[in-house]
Amino acid sequence: MTTPYTWRKSSYSGGGEGNACVEVAAHPTHIAIRDSKAPAKTPLTIPAGAFTAFLDGVKNDYSTVTDFARFRG
Repeated sequence: MTTPYTWRKSSYSGGGEGNACVEVAAHPTHIAIRDSKAPAKTPLTIPAGAFTAFLDGVKNDYSTVTDFARFRG
């Protein structure tokens, strides 16, 4: 049995309907990441212990998570 994801939108959501952002869902073993514009697509999953390093890497290349969402398409 699979536990459903509980998605949270970034506080940096763009204007309008706030749909230009990245959403995250935490599980005991991993963090799932998806683009709010394409929620049906398979999310990117990262081991929970590596998530902080992932965020640090993203912050170095993108000024906001909205920039990252645009990068993901």
